[in-house]
Amino acid sequence: MRGLAGKKVVVTGGTSGIGEATTRRFRDEGCEVVVLARRPGEGVIQCDVGDRSQVEAAFERIGDLDVLIANAGTSYRHDAIDITEEHWREVLATNLDGAFWCAQAAARRMLAGRGGSVLFTASTNALVGYRHYADYNASKAGLVALTRSLALEWAPKVRVNAVCPGYVLTPMQEAEYTQEMLDQVNARIPMGRHATPEELAGLFAYLASDEAAYFTGSTIVMDGGETAGSLVSGPGGPGA
Repeated sequence: MRGLAGKKVVVTGGTSGIGEATTRRFRDEGCEVVVLARRPGEGVIQCDVGDRSQVEAAFERIGDLDVLIANAGTSYRHDAIDITEEHWREVLATNLDGAFWCAQAAARRMLAGRGGSVLFTASTNALVGYRHYADYNASKAGLVALTRSLALEWAPKVRVNAVCPGYVLTPMQEAEYTQEMLDQVNARIPMGRHATPEELAGLFAYLASDEAAYFTGSTIVMDGGETAGSLVSGPGGPGA
């Protein structure tokens, strides 16, 4: 992608699934990539993004950056009537609060420097109703609204966009769904399958590159045609 080589990129939740694939893609593009994650690893700064003090400390270590991929997320499959305060707080703290704390810390440096790009991993769950994921859905819908607000405030120096994946075959998805459930979902998707994490990573690389210099405030859906019609009326779950 034009203009990516040499950029400094931060990926949250970059040790598995979409985040891990995105980390690999940006490194392949010649970027310096820093990963924020709860789990330790090579090139990883341990950080719970839902804790603002940890985020601030991590970005102090990182310094200037060009791209933030705010991807860290969590979910539980449960009926809305059974959601506990603990689960509600955990999901919102990671998916929404954490994305904002990271975006805020990144933008302070980007606005004071050479600008940059902030990308959120939202979900098709932000755009249509899905059963069994009320807390997750609310957190992802918040990201879509946040994207628009931050794009207005930080333009033209910092671009802010959200990606809304449909179903992606990640470890989180495989942990929550049986093979029978996965097969049922695939039968409802026009493309007949889940997305791969690498396909999402390619979209993130494009949106962060100079090729997408006029993109800001946008919500880009990659769902294999799932939300193009009435297919979402059945039971479903998070795509990221």
